[in-house]
Amino acid sequence: MTEVQEKLLLMLKWFHAFCEEHGLRYFVLGGALLGAVRHKGFIPWDDDIDIGLPRTDYERFKNCMKELPQGSRYVLETPLEHKEFGISFCKLFDTSTTRIENTRFKPLRGLDIDIFPLDGIGNTYAESLKNYKKIHFKKGYQYIKTCAFRKGRKFYKNFVIFCARCLPFAWKRLAKKIDRLCAARPYEECVYIANLLGKWGKREIVERSWMGEPTLYPFEDMQVYGPCDAEKYLTAVYGDYMQLPPEEERVGGHDYLYVDLNTPYAEYRGREKS
Repeated sequence: MTEVQEKLLLMLKWFHAFCEEHGLRYFVLGGALLGAVRHKGFIPWDDDIDIGLPRTDYERFKNCMKELPQGSRYVLETPLEHKEFGISFCKLFDTSTTRIENTRFKPLRGLDIDIFPLDGIGNTYAESLKNYKKIHFKKGYQYIKTCAFRKGRKFYKNFVIFCARCLPFAWKRLAKKIDRLCAARPYEECVYIANLLGKWGKREIVERSWMGEPTLYPFEDMQVYGPCDAEKYLTAVYGDYMQLPPEEERVGGHDYLYVDLNTPYAEYRGREKS
């Protein structure tokens, strides 16, 4: 494991124990689930963890986190607390570390785990796609208002980002609107559910029966909960998920300006201001 993965594993162990203590359902998603099934742990080049909770558990998790004493190592930030991230889901941060993301606002925090709500989206796949499109458009606008210009990106994409920045951005209102759209259909009452805020878009629209009751999978030296039918979920998202990608694609998915795994970000921020 890399040093980043070691820190993330500690956070995942804490999160798992916290959910067990409070009776919260959760599922590892995306690369974390793929790693659990294909590698029995982290994908060797991965640098993050995605977790989804059914909406009712997601809201309870947020409330339970508020009860932690001040000064806890792991803290939760909700969408209305961080304009600079341009997201509508929560992030669990390790306050003992420092990381600066290469986005428009250069957010300074620590290593994090992304915490997503899982929501109902429809009773047929066609209905689900139609409902998803309304969310997808707003989510895309939210992203391009906060992402960075990057060398190597096609000119027209950077131009679209530039134009979007000239438009008004009521970020709290947009975040609330996206959240309302996602939460409009109860998870337990829909045939199809989704991580509507995830990176894989419509590929994350899956049958609720595939998630079922959270099922334990080996992950490094612990066990984590995932969908009861991980094969169907992973096939929907990745296709032939047991096939390794080409060598040149075996890289982490994030772009960071600075990482310090031994300095609390509050301390780093204080040094920058002094």
